[in-house]
Amino acid sequence: MSRSLKKGLYIDERVIKKIEGKTPKETGVIKTWSRACTIAPEMIGFTFAVHNGKDFIDVLVSEEMVGHKLGEFSPTRKFTRHGGRMQKDLETAARQKDAI
Repeated sequence: MSRSLKKGLYIDERVIKKIEGKTPKETGVIKTWSRACTIAPEMIGFTFAVHNGKDFIDVLVSEEMVGHKLGEFSPTRKFTRHGGRMQKDLETAARQKDAI
């Protein structure tokens, strides 16, 4: 459920404090655990290392990301693949075909 409009966007104060008055070049990668923080226009160009529960995933903020949450760009689950032995056989056949 989205946040009420009267409450405004949730932007973590610690994240704003880290980028306030700085340029993306001088800050480097900013580590954060705040996945719920909404991306504001002031964050464009900065690189955030967003924690996904195990690792930090680098997220370079662009204009299209404004309004979304930082956690949306740092997936918490690793997709392996669907299939099984039949899918594995198809993939090996495709690799052999490309090698020829």
